[in-house]
Amino acid sequence: MGAPVAAGWLAGDVSAGMIATLGAFTSLYGVDRPYLNRAVLLAVIALAFALVVCLGVSVQHVPAAVVVVVVLIAMGTTFLCNSLAVGPPGGYLFTLSCAAGTALPTQHLDLWQVGLLVLAGGAFAWLVRMTGVLFRPRGPEIAAVMAAAEAVARFAEAMGTPRQDDMRHAAALALHDAWTKLVTLQPARAARDPLLNRLRASNRDLHLLFAQVIAAGGRIAGLESVAAAARSLAGRATFPVSAAERGGDVPLGRHGMHEAIRESLRWHSSAGLATLRVGAASAIAGAAGAALGIERAYWIVAAAVVVLHQGLDWTRTLQRGVERIAGTLVGLVLAGLILMLGPKGLWVAAILAALQFIIEMLVVRNYALAVVFITAVALIIASGGRTDIDVGHLLSARGVDTVIGCLIGLGVHGLTAPRRAAVPVPEEIIGTLAALAAVLPFLARNELTSASARRARRDLQHRAIVLVQAYDASVGATAGDRAFAERLWPAVVATQRLAYRILAACWSLEEGGQDAARDMARFSDADLGIARGALANIRDALRTGVRPVLPSGLPPLLRDDLQALVDSLVLFA
Repeated sequence: MGAPVAAGWLAGDVSAGMIATLGAFTSLYGVDRPYLNRAVLLAVIALAFALVVCLGVSVQHVPAAVVVVVVLIAMGTTFLCNSLAVGPPGGYLFTLSCAAGTALPTQHLDLWQVGLLVLAGGAFAWLVRMTGVLFRPRGPEIAAVMAAAEAVARFAEAMGTPRQDDMRHAAALALHDAWTKLVTLQPARAARDPLLNRLRASNRDLHLLFAQVIAAGGRIAGLESVAAAARSLAGRATFPVSAAERGGDVPLGRHGMHEAIRESLRWHSSAGLATLRVGAASAIAGAAGAALGIERAYWIVAAAVVVLHQGLDWTRTLQRGVERIAGTLVGLVLAGLILMLGPKGLWVAAILAALQFIIEMLVVRNYALAVVFITAVALIIASGGRTDIDVGHLLSARGVDTVIGCLIGLGVHGLTAPRRAAVPVPEEIIGTLAALAAVLPFLARNELTSASARRARRDLQHRAIVLVQAYDASVGATAGDRAFAERLWPAVVATQRLAYRILAACWSLEEGGQDAARDMARFSDADLGIARGALANIRDALRTGVRPVLPSGLPPLLRDDLQALVDSLVLFA
C-alpha cells in the first residue's frame, strides 16, 4: 500500500495514490494457494476491487443508490467468497472498498481513471504476492504435504486416547487440503512436473498410513513407527527428483467451482444463509443510517457485514461480534492518532506499508485483531490525504456507526437462526451414508481408479467433513440445539468412522491389489446387497426416529462400525 501512495506523491497527486491503495487489498487473498492458481485468483480479485470502487464512486451523488449498491456488493461477494472458499478477509473488504468509494475525493478524476488507479494498485499487489514463485515455486504444495504428514503422525500417536476422533478428523482435513492444493488447484498440464508428482506420491503414502492407523482399530502396537514414517515422508517429498519420475493415480480433491456454487445454493447451506443475513443486515443498517441522518451510512453497513460475512454459528458470531466492535473501535482510535499527526507524502506511504504488513501477519492467524488495522487503513485511505479533518468528529461518528452496525448484524443473526439449527445433523448423517453406499459397488468390483469411482470417493470424503461442520454449527447455536446435537455426537462419530473405514479400504485395495482385497476389504457382490440394505435401514430410521434392525451376515469390513452406529442411535430415537 505504501508504493501507490509514494507514486502518487512523486506524481504530485497523493489522493490518487490513496485511491490506488484500495487495489492493494488484493495482497491479503490467496496467501496459501499454489502460485499459478494464486495468479489467476489475484487477477480476478484486483479486477473486482476496481469494479466495486468504481460502482461506489459512480453513486457518490445519488444518496438513495449508495445503500442499494453497497448491499448488492456485500451479498454477492459474501456468497462467492464463502462458496468458493476464498478465505479471509472474504467479502468484507469488497464491501468496505465499495463503501469507501462513495466518499473518496475524486472530483478531479474521471471514473475510468479511478478504475485504472485501483487496478494499478492491484497489479502491484499481484507482483509482490507472486515474488515467492522465483524462490520456491512449489512452496504452498510442500507446506500442505508437510502439514498433512504431521497431522497423520499426531493421529497415530493419539490412538487409544480420548483425542483419537478429533485427531482423525484433523488428519482427514489436512490430507484433503493437501489434495486440494496438489490436484484441484492445479492446471491439467501440471502432471508433467516431477516435484509435483513426488508430492502427490508422498500424499498417497500418507493416505496409506492413515488407512493403516484406522485398520489397527484399538491395537496401538506399531503405531509409533507409523507416526515416524509419516514425519519422514514430509522430508523425502522435497528431495530433488528426475524428470522421468511419475506419480500414480490421484483423487479429485475438493469440489470444483460449479459444484461448490451449486451446493451453496441449497436452502440449508451456510453460504446461502450468510448471504441472506448480510443482505438483510446491510439493508437495515443503511435504512437506519438514513433515518438517523448519519453522515456516512456506509460505515454502518460495513460494520454489519464484518459480523456476518463468514457465516458462523450464533456463539462464534456473538463472540467475534464483540471482538470486532472492540477491534473496530480500537482501529478508529489508531486512525485518529495517525490523522492527528497530519502525515504527508512519504510518511503516509510508510505508515500504510507498516499497517499492511501487520494486517498480512494477522489476517489468517487472528482476524479479529487484524480488523483493528484494516479499520485504520480504511479511514486513512478515505481521508484522501487531507489534513483538515475534524478528527474528534470522525472518531465519534464512526464509533457510533460501528456499534449500531454490529448490533444490527447480531440482531439479524439472532432473529434468523433456524428454530432447530441441529436438524441438519441427521440430514448430513443420511447424506454421508448415501455417499458411502455409492462407493461400495466400486469397492466390491475393485474398480477404484475410474472417473466415477474417484468422484464417489471424493463425495464421501466431502460429506464426512461437512457432517462434522454441521455438528460444530449446531453446538454453537442455542442451548436446546446444543443439547440435541450433543445427543447425536456418538452417531456423528460412528458415521464418520465408518466413512473413513471405507475410504481407507479403498486406498489399501487400490495400492495392494488382490492381497489387500483378501486381507482388509474382503468385500464381495453378495456383501454389497446386505450392506446397502443395512445402510438404507439406518437412513430410514433417522427419518422416522425408529431404531433400525441390522440384517444378519454383515461383511466384516462394516460389521463393527454399523453396529456402533445403530447403538448410538438409541439416544436419538
